[in-house]
Amino acid sequence: MLAHISVKNFAVVKQIGIDVAHGLTVITGETGAGKSIAIDALSLCLGDRADAASVRKGSEKAEVVVHFDIKKVPLAKAWLEENELLQEDNPNECFIRRLVSNEGRSKAFINGVAVSLNQLKSLGQYLVSIHGQNAHYQLLKPDNQRKLLDSFAGHKPLLTDVSVAYDSLKQKQQLLKQLVSAQKQRTDRKNLLEYQVQELDEYSIGEEEFSQLELEHKRLSNSQTLLEQAQISFYQLYESEDFNALSAIQSSVDNLSELQEHDPTLGPIVEMLSEAAIQIEEASQEIRQYCDQLEIDPMKLQQVEQRYSEAMDLSRKHHVKPEDLYNTHMQLAKEYAELLKDENNLSALSKECEAQRQEYEAAARKLHESRTESAKALASKIESHVKDMNMQHAKIFIDVDYDETATPSPNGKDDVLVKVTTNPGQPADALDKVVSGGELSRIGLAIQVITSSGNQVPTMIFDEVDTGISGPTASIVGRLLRKLGEASQVVCVTHLPQVAAHGHNQLFVTKLTDGDTTETKMLRLTEHDRVNEIARLLAGDKLTDTAIANAKDLLKL
Repeated sequence: MLAHISVKNFAVVKQIGIDVAHGLTVITGETGAGKSIAIDALSLCLGDRADAASVRKGSEKAEVVVHFDIKKVPLAKAWLEENELLQEDNPNECFIRRLVSNEGRSKAFINGVAVSLNQLKSLGQYLVSIHGQNAHYQLLKPDNQRKLLDSFAGHKPLLTDVSVAYDSLKQKQQLLKQLVSAQKQRTDRKNLLEYQVQELDEYSIGEEEFSQLELEHKRLSNSQTLLEQAQISFYQLYESEDFNALSAIQSSVDNLSELQEHDPTLGPIVEMLSEAAIQIEEASQEIRQYCDQLEIDPMKLQQVEQRYSEAMDLSRKHHVKPEDLYNTHMQLAKEYAELLKDENNLSALSKECEAQRQEYEAAARKLHESRTESAKALASKIESHVKDMNMQHAKIFIDVDYDETATPSPNGKDDVLVKVTTNPGQPADALDKVVSGGELSRIGLAIQVITSSGNQVPTMIFDEVDTGISGPTASIVGRLLRKLGEASQVVCVTHLPQVAAHGHNQLFVTKLTDGDTTETKMLRLTEHDRVNEIARLLAGDKLTDTAIANAKDLLKL
């Protein structure tokens, strides 16, 4: 539970420190004194966004430190342990600190470790439940009525099942929509690819075939010239009887070899010429074999020319280089296969969507059944509470209608509507059409008390939720809050003496000014001080003996 809150340079607060006890603590004070500042500061430590306006004028930064006793808050301890923020030496305490600079920058710490706002919010949900002064107006919205019913029902697993089924259905529907919307374009593309791939399949070019085809085409096209020139070269190098290169070199070798006796420096030259003779002889033999093997085949040339021409035509048709035809063929075939796969996927996905829709409907139906059952119990409890708050003839109904035609949502397909009749013979209708502001406050407070008592949050804060209530009803509200405070920690900001008198503890907020600056103070009232404060709430600033007597009477609980 909340043990202490320390506030420095926040709004009009210079510095205050508040120890918060168990039970019902009421906060009272003059209008405009800043009764809700402590709650605003606490909200800051629970993840609310801050700006420079929250820093006291003339100060560099605002600081709020909140101390919680979490000995009996297992969910908070588990969260701290999971996030490695639990104090090993003092696991039953948690400190949250928030700093806001006058430039609007802020820092947050849990047990001395810097954290994000999302982490503050995540931890805060296990520590404090805050009900604002306009909370009962939120009750008029159907979405909030549904949330309140779900909170009371406590069927979080069913909500999760519906949400998960919805996400899966939405994902599949979006994919199906994409496939369907592109179906015509995909069909046109598939027909084109079918023709192109079939044409390339029939041609069936190999990966390196065009390069080889190009070489073979050049060789066959010039085979006669190649044969003639090769034969001439063989004749000149080796076969000519009148003169050939081999015999000329051999003759030079013979002559120079004889001269070596006179000049040994000719030796290297003789050696090089000898090697040249060997190479010429070997080259001549290679040329002879080349001529023997050279194929002059007009039919094959015609076949190669035809295939080469087809390759060139296909390359122009697909706007690629001939040597890239193989890769183009593979890419188009792959794309065609993917389009065929998409068509199969479209059929399969349609079936999956239908199966997922049925799964969602089943989950939504289970949630509907739980809501319907819980609605009766919640309506009965609300009715019992508001009758205690001087609405003896009130009848509360909670309609839960399953809309078959509704678009699936993560919250199911239920329309939840709280209806009420406050007078005998009056038909039940929606809250905004039947109840007055005071009646709405009582119903809203009853719902908040009922739903809050069922959760595991140890501290509940009510910020002027008794707006629009007065007289005997206010006393009943006070008793209701006091009863709630006997089981947990409750803090209530109020302007009603009947509610304030039911507090186990009372804090008084006052505003001081010297003409230049303003400062808010918060004081814990003694029993004597409480009498005077209750009397002030009853009679105004001028205390009378009658008001004091009435205050004492109210405090006799």
